[in-house]
Amino acid sequence: MATNHYLTADETIAELGISKATLYSYVSRGLIHSEEVQGKTRVKRYLAEDVARLKQRKEQRRNPAQAAANALHFGDPVLESAITLIANGQCYYRGQLAVALARSQRFEEVATLLWTGAFTEETLFAEHVGLPVANLPSLIAPLEQHAHAAPAEAFQMALLMAAPTDLAAYHYEATAVMRTGARILNLLVQVVTGTTSTGSIAQRLQQIWQPDAPDLSALLDSMLILCADHELNISSFTARCVASAGSTPYAAVVAALAALQGYRHGGAGERVAALISEAAMDPHRAIRDRLRRGETVPGFGHPLYPTGDPRGKLLLALAQTARPDAPVLPVAQAIIDTVAQATQLAPNLDFGLVVLAQALNLPAHAPFTLFALGRTAGWIGHIIEQYGLNQVIRPRSRYVGRLPQQLTIDNCQ
Repeated sequence: MATNHYLTADETIAELGISKATLYSYVSRGLIHSEEVQGKTRVKRYLAEDVARLKQRKEQRRNPAQAAANALHFGDPVLESAITLIANGQCYYRGQLAVALARSQRFEEVATLLWTGAFTEETLFAEHVGLPVANLPSLIAPLEQHAHAAPAEAFQMALLMAAPTDLAAYHYEATAVMRTGARILNLLVQVVTGTTSTGSIAQRLQQIWQPDAPDLSALLDSMLILCADHELNISSFTARCVASAGSTPYAAVVAALAALQGYRHGGAGERVAALISEAAMDPHRAIRDRLRRGETVPGFGHPLYPTGDPRGKLLLALAQTARPDAPVLPVAQAIIDTVAQATQLAPNLDFGLVVLAQALNLPAHAPFTLFALGRTAGWIGHIIEQYGLNQVIRPRSRYVGRLPQQLTIDNCQ
C-alpha cells in the first residue's frame, strides 16, 4: 500500500483488483472518499485509508477467523443498531445530521430522538426531575466537592445510592426505560448543580456555572448533543453488555462511566488540557517534544473520520463565534497548524470540547462532565435497544495458549 494519503484511480484499481466501474460504485456508496485534483479537470484522487480499509475487509472475508479477531478494533460491525450512523465523514442520529441537530435542537429533544426515533415533548424530563432516594439531597453536598475534581466517581456514587430504591428501574419495557433514563440524567445534573432547580439540563448547568451569561445555555445544548452518541464506542458497548445480562439501567450506566473515564476515551480531555497548558508558551515545542517521544498528540485524529472530525470542527467554530477574544483560541490555532504540518491530522471532539469549555471559562471538570451527561443519553438508547433484542452479548475467544496434551489443534477448530 502506498504511504501517500491519496491514491490515483489507477493505483486504487490495482490495489483492490477491481474495475473502474466498481471504483465509481464504491465512491457513490460512500465507501471511498474522493476529491478533485487541483488544476486538473475531472481528475480525482482517492483516500488511501478508505482503500486500505476496503482491502482489509476483502481479505477478512477470505479468512473469517481473522476477521472475528479484528472486529473489536474498528473492524467490521458486530451488532445491529438503528441509533447512530457514521458514514461519509459525518455522524447521524436516527438519520439526522448530528452537527445540524447541535445547532438547532435542545439536548432533551435529541435524547428522546435517540430513544424513540422521533422528537417528543420535554415533559418526560420535567415529570421525572424528582429523585428516587428520599435522603439524596443531603448526600449532594459531599458529592459536589468531589464532582469538581472527579465527576465520574461522583456520578457513580449517586447512581449506586439511588438504584436500590428505584424499583421502577426493574421494568425493562422501552417506555419505562425512557422514564428511568430521564431520572438518571436528572440525578447526574443534580450532582453537578447541587440543586433540584427546574428548566432544561443546559439551563440548569448555565445557572450554576455562569448565571450572568444567558447565551451559554444554547452552547451547552450543542456540546451535550455532539457528545450524545457515537455508535459502539467503548462505553456504549459496555452499557450494552451489562444490559444484555439483565442488569438495570443504573448498573449499565455505572459500568459505562467506568469505561468513559479511561484516558483513551472520555478521559482524553485531561490530556488535551495539559497539552494546551504546555503549548501556551511554545506550541511548536510542545508538539515536537511529544512526537520525538513517540507519543500521539491528544485531541487529534479519529479512525472513523480520516478527513477530520465534524464534531470537533463545529465546537471550534462555536468557540470562535461566541468568544472570539478568548485567550485559548490563538493557542489552539497554533496547535492545530503545527499538528497539521507535522501529521496532517485534524482536531477531534476531545480537542474541540476542551477549547470551547476554556473559551467559555467553564470549570476544569466541565469537558468530562458534559461528555458524560451527553453520552448518558446515548447509553440509555443502547440499553433500550439491547433490552429489545433480549440476547446476551457473549462472543467467543480464539484460544492461542498452550493446549492440553490430549488435544490437538484440529480438535479445537
